[in-house]
Parts: sequence; C-alpha cells; structure tokens
Amino acid sequence: MFKRPYLKLFIPAVMAVMVAACSSSPSGSLTSSDANAPQDKSVTLLFNVQSSSIDPHTDVNYTAVRAGVGETLVKVNKDLKLEAWLAEKWNSKDGQHWTFNIRPGVKFHSGKPVDAAAVKASMERAQKLNPSVKNALHIRDIQANGQILKVTTDRPFPEFASELVHPNTAVIDTSSTDALPSGTGPFKAASFRVGSELNLERNDQYWNGEVKLKQARFLFNEDANARQLAFQAKDADIVYRPPIESLDLLKADSTVKVDSLPSLRTHQLIYNMNNNDLKKTAVRKAFDHLINRDEIANGIMSGQGTPAQGPFLSGFPFSPAYAMKKFDLSAARDSFKQAGYSVQDSKVKTPDGQALHLTLLTYQSRAELPLISQLIQANAKELGITIDIRQVDNIDEYLAAHQDWDLATYSSITAPRGDASYFLNAAYMPEGALNYGHVHLPKLEAVITKLNRAVNEEQRNKLALEAVSMIDQETLQSFLVHPNNVVAYRNYVHNWVTSQSEYYLLTQDLDVD
Repeated sequence: MFKRPYLKLFIPAVMAVMVAACSSSPSGSLTSSDANAPQDKSVTLLFNVQSSSIDPHTDVNYTAVRAGVGETLVKVNKDLKLEAWLAEKWNSKDGQHWTFNIRPGVKFHSGKPVDAAAVKASMERAQKLNPSVKNALHIRDIQANGQILKVTTDRPFPEFASELVHPNTAVIDTSSTDALPSGTGPFKAASFRVGSELNLERNDQYWNGEVKLKQARFLFNEDANARQLAFQAKDADIVYRPPIESLDLLKADSTVKVDSLPSLRTHQLIYNMNNNDLKKTAVRKAFDHLINRDEIANGIMSGQGTPAQGPFLSGFPFSPAYAMKKFDLSAARDSFKQAGYSVQDSKVKTPDGQALHLTLLTYQSRAELPLISQLIQANAKELGITIDIRQVDNIDEYLAAHQDWDLATYSSITAPRGDASYFLNAAYMPEGALNYGHVHLPKLEAVITKLNRAVNEEQRNKLALEAVSMIDQETLQSFLVHPNNVVAYRNYVHNWVTSQSEYYLLTQDLDVD
C-alpha cells in the first residue's frame, strides 16, 4: 500500500492557519456589505496553473477566456453542446464552406466595433502565432463583409465550429496598441504580472448586459498547500483545486462551499517513443500493469476521482468496453518477458543484461501528480527498475523543448466539447499539439483522418471508438484517473459555476454579498 507522509505534515499547518483565520476579520473588501457599495464588489480567484502570458492566442492556460477577458465565436454549455457567443449563428451545407453571422453591437474593450473584418484579423493572428491553432482549424480562406464571415476549410471539416470553442481562438482587437489584450468579455485586463496575478476591471459596455462585479483578481499559485493557506487566510474567495486532503476540513467550515464533480480531464502517463525500451508495446503494457489505479483514485485522491481505463469517461459512446486494468506485478513480469527481457530473482533485466533506469517528469500544479509519480516509482522498484523523478515548472514547455525524459505524468481535458476528435488529433497525429511522446502509428492516423472527414454522428462515434480501441491495444499511453473538478469558495460568493469544461470561470453573473 502506498504511504502518504505528506498528510501528517500538512494537516497541522492547515489547522494552525484555520485557527488564526477564525480569529481574524475577513480580509479585503469582500465580506462586508456595509463597507462595499454594490458597484465596488470584487472577488479573488486563486488558480492552480501559472500563466506566463495572457495573450489568448498563445497562452496554454487559457487565462484570458477563463478570466472573462476574451470570448470565442462559439462556446460550449453545461450539457457540452455548442452555443452561440460572438457568432449569433452559423451554417454549412457541406462541412467545408461556413458562414458565421457576427453578433452586431459588440465592442472590444478598446471601443472598436466587432465586425467580420476584425474577427478575420484575429483569426489570422491566432493561426500565425500558434501552429496548433493553424493545424486544428484547417482554414484555406476567410472572407469578411460587414457582419458576415465566410470561412472555407482545406477539406470537409464538420467539426470546424466545434474547434472555435477553443480558448486559443478568442477574438481580440488586433489593432489595439495596448500591452494587454483587448477582448470583448465582461472584464477588462487592468494589469498582469507574469506567473503571479491578473487584475481585472468591469467592462461597463459589455454587450450581454450587467456585470455584477466591479473588479476581480485572478491569482496563480501552483503549490496546493499554499493555495489552501491563502484561502484559509481569506486572501482568496475562490480556490481552484485545493489539496484533496484538506476537503474534510473545508467541508466542516460553515462559511465554505465545496464543489466536487467529475471532470472531462484525464491524468495520463506519457511514454517517450524515442526511448528504445518504450518503443516496444509489451514494455509499455508492463508499465501499465505497474499502475495501481485504485490506490490513485481512493488513496492519493481520497475518492475524488475515478480509475481511468482509457482517455474518455466510460459514458461516452466512443469509449470501448475495456478489460479492467489492474495493478499486477506478475503480469508486468510476463509482459517484460514477452518483450525479450529477462527476469531473475523477480528483477527485470534488458536483453543486454542491464537494469532499467528511466526518468519520469512531473509537475506540482496538480498536487496529486508528484504523488502518483512516487507510486509508480515504488511499484517499478519491486521489479528492480530505477525511476528518477524530476519536477519541472512548465510541463508543456519542457515536453515540447526537451527529449531527456522517458515517462511523464500529464493531465488534459480530453473531450471538452463531448467529442473525441480534439484529443485524438492533438495527442496522436504527427502535428498534434499534445503529441509529446512522438507517437507515430500510421493505421491510427488513417482512422483519425477518416474521423475528421466524417459528418454523420454515428459514423464519427464508430471511427472514434475504433481509434480509442487501437490506442488501448497498443498502450500508446497509460490513463490513470479521471479527477474530480474540486473548487472551494466562500458562502458569500454567488453564481459560481464549477463546470466540466473549466473554460469559463469569471463571468458577468458572478457576485458577492
């Protein structure tokens, strides 16, 4: 059984701060209605992933959209269905030629009206600055006339409108000379400190009506314990992903509300296919047997997650009926033997007689990932495999720029619009933004290509199911757990919505007493 020494160290510290917090008055101007006229309401949100930029076209943390600065043509609602946003409506008869009616009366924070030409300029900028956007949209031509935007993709692409939900396609004023992005959302960016905080002011001219809060702060801290302490000290009103082990304490506090719901996110173990050992399917399967998913979900995450059998939640029509994956040292040894490795005294040796020695990357913005890494390290040690764990600050930047790693824990939203194509393209196509493991499997790429061209939903689900089954058969990645989306907030915060998509955090309706 995996031990969790962190628990003993953490709780006394939190309790000490809780005592201190209970004896002090609430911080800031957020809890006293006498001190705050309604127009002066503000809120502070503490998020778990740092942003080095708030340019919506390049920021992998999507801060501009999450903070209510930027908006996209299309959004996804709570039922994971597409919904009009800056585009009033859209249509395409063939999946290749698209017409978008840009909503009239919308202005950028700069004061410039939003018309089709402005959207075209923003879309072109996003493609120029972000290869992932360019690869995802497949745009051949854009024409703008008044409020009518016409887009032709380089091939029939039925999911084009769905791709415009992505926060990296947020529409901004490209003619603005302001250092901060000029979007259309309920909040204007007032100031930004890299990796630290984004300060926001109400957009009094917001096209969709009243914005409840005058100001908001979007703070970043990747240390889960530090986030918890800041929340208990009332330096933040909303904390994203507090430490799992703090939930009982938070729930016992009558001034705090805790949301925990299944997310669309999956924690994964990425295999670097440039590693000669991990190129072998049987070796990857052996490592998959070393993963104790029940311990991850119920031990490390205290039940705030579901063991993952694949990249998507089991309820999706493109999730196959998996054979249940279990932690099994004996099965791991057998898989190594199938790959040509020897097992002596229960220890694994490579075909040339060497012990396996690998490097596993992890990061702390998701507090459970380093612990999961330790669990995998401990299980591998049972077979004489040495795993060095290395923690990096920005996992996306590191994986994209370096090859000195073998395994990596990672977390991503796999079905943000209820469709499999986003993750399949991003993680398994050669140009995919999330293909950090350099997966190259032509038969899988052929199925994904067919999926990209399919219009009929039943046919798309069938192709996606075929692709996901192939990923499972080859163990191209190991999928660890579907974590719950956990947010704690003070009871004076109103209209907070903990969403599965995680895209929209600070909204026009968010309010405080």
